[in-house]
Amino acid sequence: SIIKKQKQELQLLIAELKERDRELNDMVAVHQRHIQAWEGDRHKILTLAERCSLLTSELNDKNAIIKSLTKRLKFLESQRNDSQATLENTQQKFKELTQKVTDSSVHCQALEEKNQDLHCSVLELSLKTGQLQAREQELLTMLRLKDNALIETTDHINEFTCKLKKLESALRAVKSEDFCLNREQKELKLTLKELMLQTNKLKDVLSEKMEENSKQHEEILHLKHENGCLKNELALAVEKAERKDELYQFAKSKQARIEKELSSLRQVQPWSCSCSQVVKPFSGTSDLHG
Repeated sequence: SIIKKQKQELQLLIAELKERDRELNDMVAVHQRHIQAWEGDRHKILTLAERCSLLTSELNDKNAIIKSLTKRLKFLESQRNDSQATLENTQQKFKELTQKVTDSSVHCQALEEKNQDLHCSVLELSLKTGQLQAREQELLTMLRLKDNALIETTDHINEFTCKLKKLESALRAVKSEDFCLNREQKELKLTLKELMLQTNKLKDVLSEKMEENSKQHEEILHLKHENGCLKNELALAVEKAERKDELYQFAKSKQARIEKELSSLRQVQPWSCSCSQVVKPFSGTSDLHG
């Protein structure tokens, strides 16, 4: 009768264990669905983390926060892996215990205690999964906010970089213009000094030339005066020469006439006295000619 009672208790325990096994299987299926959903969310989080890693090169200030978040995710993944490992271990142990139920009731009690512990752990895991999902939602919202902040900061950085490039180009242009102006100013100063020296030299030369010009003008006036005097003297000399020629021609013609008259008078001898008297006045004309 004791053996029958123990068998009945064992059968009741086996039925309860089967029901607990069904419940555990249902809970494991639900947990797997949660894990699959969590893996999908984790995949999304990983894609977002990759996107954040691409943006970390431009924003080093946000790098520490993102690294801390990735470390937290890795810690949660390690916890999930541990929970999976514990589930697998519990399943293996549960199979071993079901095989050893027929051996002793002590093992059944131990299995019941372990089953209760496992149930508590499953509840804790379900609570942890809920907490993890809430944490994932928070992380997603934080990542979205950070994406918006990153976009805004990148826009501001691009604007500032464009402004800095424009200012640098303007500064370079101003520096080049200033350098050119300084060089031109130095060259103009040198040319101005040279021109001042040349103008002083030209002023000296001009004063000398003006003095020479005044002297030459005076000489020209003196020479004009002398030339006029010489022209007048030349005209008088020419008139004198012309008059001398006229007088010479006139005297020559008169001498020819006198010679003719003398020859005519010499032919007339009887009239010598009268001829001598006539010759005296002609001799006076010859004196005039001389």
